[in-house]
Amino acid sequence: MSAMESQLADDELAASGGAEISDGFISLIDMEELQGPRRSEIVQQIGHACQHYGFFLVKNHGISETNMNNILGTTSKFFKLPEQEKLKFCTNDPNKSIKLFMGFKDEIQNVFVARESLRFSTYPFEDYVNEWPANPPSLRKDVMEYCTSVKRVEFALLEAMSESLGLEKDYLDKMLYNHGQKISMNYYPICQEQDLEFTRGVRHHTDPTIITILLQDNVPGFKVLNNGKWVDVGHIPNTLVIHVGDLLQVISNYRYKSLHHQVFINCERERVSVASYCYPSSDTTIGPAMELIDNDHPAIYRNFTYTEFYEEMWRAVVQHATDKRLDTFKSSVA
Repeated sequence: MSAMESQLADDELAASGGAEISDGFISLIDMEELQGPRRSEIVQQIGHACQHYGFFLVKNHGISETNMNNILGTTSKFFKLPEQEKLKFCTNDPNKSIKLFMGFKDEIQNVFVARESLRFSTYPFEDYVNEWPANPPSLRKDVMEYCTSVKRVEFALLEAMSESLGLEKDYLDKMLYNHGQKISMNYYPICQEQDLEFTRGVRHHTDPTIITILLQDNVPGFKVLNNGKWVDVGHIPNTLVIHVGDLLQVISNYRYKSLHHQVFINCERERVSVASYCYPSSDTTIGPAMELIDNDHPAIYRNFTYTEFYEEMWRAVVQHATDKRLDTFKSSVA
């Protein structure tokens, strides 16, 4: 990124009233440029952001403002439904394709985690659409439209990330052949001022995905870890936040780092967001790309199937050790 382009990105971020600029580290990627003569430069920018920060923002991604507003509005409407309507989707079965998660007390960290989220599988649509909520009436249509669009964004980003690692353009897509998609519709309620100190929207964590594509509204609260400090990433209209997930950290042989992030809530405004998760099919073998392994860069992780990882992920949740879920898969020589 040239000095002028970097300044323009910083100006756009600052003008949005959103993201805090910390030495200009927040990368704003123009996805239209991936289709033009500057593609190799944009691919390098994406690789730099993934390697050093674990995330970046994208604009001109092809998802219409109407589409984004619709899915955020539908999310808000769902969480305003009567309690008994929402609780239909509560389950302790990790194999269910749709689950409602409610706020809970974390006894270990002594905080209340306030987020409510509806998480469900979306792709292929014909396999799952009839399991989605019928209320609000717009939900199925809005989810299908948004997920169709975000799938195109995902595909373009996976190509660029493959190239940024020095791999063939279709490396990740081929490895993830017939891979799935889930979304999480998230609601963060208003918190009483006296409870703010002991309440979090979401505790700090990484995502068990290849990548996560996050759409957030204009209410602040999303923070990322950068150089040991938690930094606000505010709302910029018509942009998406792209996270590196745990599985891309593995595939990149730890060149790209999974993003540590959390969400704070406030005592004035509710907050909603929609996260789209890219993950492999259950029988996919995950491991460091062979092209990224040599004498100077031995494999950090062994190969494993996504089913193995999924089982370990739930064990880590039960044991309150999600930050250690990749330790099981480290290579004996790492």
